[in-house]
Amino acid sequence: MGEFEGKVVLITGASSGLGAETARLFAKEKASLSLTGRNEENLAKVAEECKALGAEEVLQIIAHFDSRQGIEKTINETIKKYNKLNVLVNNAGIVYSTTINTATPEIFDDTFNINVKAPLFLTQLAIPFLEKTKGNVVNISSSSSQMSTKLELMVYCMSKAAVDQFTKSLAIEMAKKEVRVNAVNPASVPTKIFRKVLKTEDDYKKYYETTGPMHLLHERNVTAREVADAVLFLASDRATMITGTRLNVDGGRVIAGQ
Repeated sequence: MGEFEGKVVLITGASSGLGAETARLFAKEKASLSLTGRNEENLAKVAEECKALGAEEVLQIIAHFDSRQGIEKTINETIKKYNKLNVLVNNAGIVYSTTINTATPEIFDDTFNINVKAPLFLTQLAIPFLEKTKGNVVNISSSSSQMSTKLELMVYCMSKAAVDQFTKSLAIEMAKKEVRVNAVNPASVPTKIFRKVLKTEDDYKKYYETTGPMHLLHERNVTAREVADAVLFLASDRATMITGTRLNVDGGRVIAGQ
């Protein structure tokens, strides 16, 4: 019996990167999955992988979280399919290169709509169902919520700080309902989300070569699997007394201030 057999897990941004790896790990534990993403081809590929790994069922939802319509579609289709929800993983995110001089209202709105507004209102719609199952929420934040980076990521860092505060505030609010709320805060994970910030493939490679030694533990970057392991732990019954926490998966980078 898998740890999540009989449970329904909704993961946003599941077509690649951390979301895809998290989906694969839940699949190995026999969860029924509801996966959202923008890229239909990639999402279908991840869904097939999850089925092969042992997921009981996999629902694919093409949704854009820059609108209320996409948020409502995600919950409505999930509940229509499964009639319940046990775990919500708010993973979908976006990043722009910004400084005080290059930030624009459009970049700010797009970043906060996807990284903050969408998780808030998706969770709002999910809460009645999570209350019924005594379920939980895991938000994917970032070590950037606690420290600056050499990349010009002002607005992104601000959005992830907001995610941390959302996590803590909601955890307090939902404790009496026995719904747990936590965040996982990875440091440098070489995924596609930062590819457009680092203009060339060479820049991308050099950046992650630089960040590796900044992680005190093992002096290497974090893997997607290590982040997914943390998500599964917080979502599991092994974490029944953990709520409102920010779990840094960073190899000590935050405490080193790098």
